[in-house]
Amino acid sequence: MRRIFLTLLLLAGCASDQGPTRESGQIVGEVGEPRNRARLHTELAALYFGRGNMNVALEELRTAVRADANYAPAHSMFGLVYMELKENRLAEDSFERALRLSPNEPDINHNYGWFLCQNKREEESIRYFLQAIRNPLYPTPWRSYSAAGQCSLRIDKPKDAEEFFLRALRQEPDEPASLLQLGQIRYRQGNLEEARKLVSRYNRLVTPSPESLWLALRVERKLGQRVAERNFATELRRRYPDSPEAQALKRNTFD
Repeated sequence: MRRIFLTLLLLAGCASDQGPTRESGQIVGEVGEPRNRARLHTELAALYFGRGNMNVALEELRTAVRADANYAPAHSMFGLVYMELKENRLAEDSFERALRLSPNEPDINHNYGWFLCQNKREEESIRYFLQAIRNPLYPTPWRSYSAAGQCSLRIDKPKDAEEFFLRALRQEPDEPASLLQLGQIRYRQGNLEEARKLVSRYNRLVTPSPESLWLALRVERKLGQRVAERNFATELRRRYPDSPEAQALKRNTFD
């Protein structure tokens, strides 16, 4: 989960100090020293967060908000750290404060949406993903489309999920989660060639996961490609012998 957000946090925090920059869709002038200190310590917190050092990340964030209590990315970062620590009340308070300070900031909306989705508030989460996407300055809207698709699947809305994944892939054809999830949908629809294309692209882009190997194996099985099926089975057992997918393979439970 930390890797999902780290790049976004650094992008949100790293504005140039040379001349005007853009925040939340508005042009702002040079910031004063307190804002620069808050930005620096938030960036450091994001780095420690990415390394799994939550205690130091929290210390950096406390320093950031002492420098500038109204720096929204610091409060959003607090939300992510507390989310990782399962301190959900503190996480929500932090995200809500960040949104009060910067309601149109796409990364904050995305991160709060993901928090809601992880806490069984999927319907509510979609609104924040869509709010992130509405910002024309959002550099990675496909991330929010993909997240909206994953959360739609959790509440058994496959048609909505399919549309979100398609939108994500129209903007970023190599978005891994959308490739895999849309491949799963196409498999269930019986569109095996499209499922094969999607999961193959996923497996070329990133390290194959138990889910992607299992999908590829079942696609080849239904297509009657026994050699390819055996190859994926071997890879699944070798890479992930204790995974639920490997156990299903052992039981010959394919669907």
